[in-house]
Amino acid sequence: MEFRETPQTSALRFQVLGPVQAWLDDKPLSLGSPQQQAVLTTLLLHSGRPVTTQDLVDALWGDRPPTQAVAALRTYVSRLRSVIEPRREVRRPAELLVSVADGYALRIPGEALDLTVFERLSTEAATARTSGDKHEAHRLLARALDLFSGRPLTGIPGPYADTQRLRLAERQVAAAEELCATALDIGLHAEIVGELNGLTAEHPLRERLRELLMLALYRCGRQAEALGVYTDTRKLLIEELGVEPGTGLSTMHNRILAADPALALPAAASLAAREDTSSAPPAPAQLPADVSDFSGRSELVGDLSAVLMNATGQAVVVTSLAGIGGVGKTTLAVHVAHRVRAEFPDGQLYVDLRGAGASPADPVVVLGDFLHSLGVTENPDSLEQRAALYRSLLANRRMLILLDNARDAEQIQPLIPGVSGCAVLATSRSRLAGIPGAQLFDVEELTPAEALALFSAIVGEQRVAAEPEAAMKVVTACGFLPLAVRIAAARLASRPRWSVSDLASRLADQRRRLDELQLGNLAVETTIGLGYGQLSTDEARAFRLLALIDSPDIPLAAAAALLGVDEYTAEDLAEALVEANMLECFTPGRYRYHDLLRLYAQRQNERIGDTGEQERAVMRLLDLLIPTVRNAAQVIEPDDALPELLTTLSSPGLDLPTSQAAQDWLGTEGALLLSAVEAAASGPGALQHAAVDLLNYLFSIDPDPTRGPRALRVLETIGEDAQHRGDSAGIAGVYFALGTLQSVTSDFQGAEQSFRRSLDHQAPDEPTVMLLATANMLGVILSVGNRPAEALPFLEQARATSQAVGAPKAEARIVSNMARVQHRLDMTETAIKSASDGVAAARASKNGPLLAQTLYQLGVVLSSAEAVPHLREAHGLYQSQRNPLWEGYTLARLASALLVSEQHAEAAEAAGESLAIAQELDSAFCQGLANAALGEALLALAQPARGLACLQEAHAIFTRLGVPEASPVADLISQQHTEPLSPPAP
Repeated sequence: MEFRETPQTSALRFQVLGPVQAWLDDKPLSLGSPQQQAVLTTLLLHSGRPVTTQDLVDALWGDRPPTQAVAALRTYVSRLRSVIEPRREVRRPAELLVSVADGYALRIPGEALDLTVFERLSTEAATARTSGDKHEAHRLLARALDLFSGRPLTGIPGPYADTQRLRLAERQVAAAEELCATALDIGLHAEIVGELNGLTAEHPLRERLRELLMLALYRCGRQAEALGVYTDTRKLLIEELGVEPGTGLSTMHNRILAADPALALPAAASLAAREDTSSAPPAPAQLPADVSDFSGRSELVGDLSAVLMNATGQAVVVTSLAGIGGVGKTTLAVHVAHRVRAEFPDGQLYVDLRGAGASPADPVVVLGDFLHSLGVTENPDSLEQRAALYRSLLANRRMLILLDNARDAEQIQPLIPGVSGCAVLATSRSRLAGIPGAQLFDVEELTPAEALALFSAIVGEQRVAAEPEAAMKVVTACGFLPLAVRIAAARLASRPRWSVSDLASRLADQRRRLDELQLGNLAVETTIGLGYGQLSTDEARAFRLLALIDSPDIPLAAAAALLGVDEYTAEDLAEALVEANMLECFTPGRYRYHDLLRLYAQRQNERIGDTGEQERAVMRLLDLLIPTVRNAAQVIEPDDALPELLTTLSSPGLDLPTSQAAQDWLGTEGALLLSAVEAAASGPGALQHAAVDLLNYLFSIDPDPTRGPRALRVLETIGEDAQHRGDSAGIAGVYFALGTLQSVTSDFQGAEQSFRRSLDHQAPDEPTVMLLATANMLGVILSVGNRPAEALPFLEQARATSQAVGAPKAEARIVSNMARVQHRLDMTETAIKSASDGVAAARASKNGPLLAQTLYQLGVVLSSAEAVPHLREAHGLYQSQRNPLWEGYTLARLASALLVSEQHAEAAEAAGESLAIAQELDSAFCQGLANAALGEALLALAQPARGLACLQEAHAIFTRLGVPEASPVADLISQQHTEPLSPPAP
């Protein structure tokens, strides 16, 4: 954005007549937090005069400053200096934001601030009006008001900003009053009736505006309406304030009643108006009213304004805004058009082309209306003749044509002028890519800060400030879509007894969210439905089926599976939806929905009710994903045995040729995998079997505890259904998956119960990979709970089963697990031999994950400095395999081994890394291990307070989990004699 009145030599520019913003060399600057922006605002509005530190504190926080207010203020000033003088050398004094006595001053050229430019133009307009040059006064006031880009100081906190916001808003209204008065002076009474209607609606108690409206209506020959304005105003003033109209309004009323000849247009202005219109009609000014609460999009507003204002080349400037319904294309286009309208003195044309509806506007009719506005009384008949006449009339004019809601490029092509000087601004749900030379702009949803600013402008800043978290939940539920935010805010504004939290709670229910986002004739669902209605049958089907998977995005291969077509056809359909702005594509080959569009698509699935097609679509996707995860497992852990499937597959899955490719795919598609499982959970038994298969394969190679809550809900649902069906195989699979999930989320008691229930539904005399895996995991869980005597029989059963099914890699894993049990039974030499045998078998297998696990078990069994190299190797392997959970475990064990060799600093570092990983993954057992090692290391490093705190945290975790590691930690705490042992956490 660029202020036309600001000298081009001024590299630094500021805006306060709207959201507070700044530019350096035409590049927007990041001004930091709202409080930091409030400091800048206060200094800017003091116009270079010093502001004391105390005044700045009062400006930001009033009579409730924080304890460190002055320190915070200095930090804000320091950061602002870095922002506005980025090239200033270190230790060189600031030249712009300078320290002055006990305060600061911001010294910038006057024309670098939009408010200064506004004041200058207003003063020049007053001088011109006084000297009799009323046309010049009108032009200057129009330019001054164009500087406003929304509500002044939007989003700036503090009592000073609140006061200044009111002052600047008053200056804006006062200037608008003067603009209307000068318009009346020069005979533009007909043109300003609409403007005055809008202003009086926004400021109903402002009598001067009512007086001007009465005069404008009277001069238009609408005497009855003029008198009606007085009657309505008098009634309003009596009801609201208990007073009669003032002298000015009463006098105007009496003069109209008396038909005072002096109210007629002054002779000079009347003559000028007649001269201006003797050869041509008034310049059309058809732009709809700009909204007073326009928020955000400053960069896009600036770019569009610059393009339109530079409409001086050899070809007509055509710009197009595209975006989903409700994203604010029309509001943005009208706002920008008002900002640049002074650049188009021959007028502005506007039309709603109704492109999103069932009956788009006919270009022949639109051209007829435009020609009538340009003074043509008899229109030619054909489209070609009207378009030729239209181009001829615009050939020597500088006009702005706003074509709103276009259907496609074909509809607007005849409406584009033929020569330079004019500019076209079009909006459409689809990208109007078929117009040569057109500049296309995508209008996306608001940023969270912009959405909050819009919500606050409608609801009131006090209500939002009282519940900021709830307000963010509301705008997030609205998908930051301007239409949705406006509807939600308007509903809240019209219900003073509702809190923001009440509205947030209503919007939290996804099934009812679209119902909540409607008010009067405004509804998000209706707006989206207009776009849906334009889709072909195949496109509409694709739009619905792709929404069955609630994933952040959908890769092309998954889309093809859902739709039951090849990838080329799927891409054509998806790209058609992107062109219609019903789907988004930010990365080639990956597609995503706006949240509200996804809800609409899911609602269409419910309304159509073809559950058979929907279930087949989800099954096709699982038929792709299950073998692909199997392929990933086979390259990550070659020749390792996987549990038997409950599902019969027909797809080979995607080819993942290397371990790196497999890990990349798993990392990228983790959300898709879980979403597919969720989509299958409520389906019939076959779909639920496929979901269980996918989870068991996934957990075998990617034990990510962050999946816990979502996967747990799925498994509970499928488990209940399997019980009702008496589905033993399904129950066994569900509880094996559930036990695996519980083990990685440190729910060891739950894991034991799940593995036992899984075994209860498996035949012990029928050796399967599922049987060996379940027995192995149950043995591990019992060992963790310090029940080695109970664990050993299950591990022996698992080993025998592995031999029966021919799974040597599984046997190596089981042997290393047995080493841990033998270690707990004080069979130290046997344990070390078992663990060493497991490592040897793993090395021979060239199975990286198996080697990492056996090295880890050997390191734990050794429990001495000898463990360090084994654990370092295991840690390196887990890092390369992108297995953060086991990386965290290994670092904690490495820290313990380093403590034995008295490498305390290195132990503390390893334990700290482990703790960070464990906290990120919310892994309780790993946090306990890391805290225990870190606490002991800190004690050795003479940091007893921190060390004791870590040990107490470890003890609380271990006690809650019911694991034996709690006992040695309790002993360490007792040895400190600094404070009694804290009770275990509940």
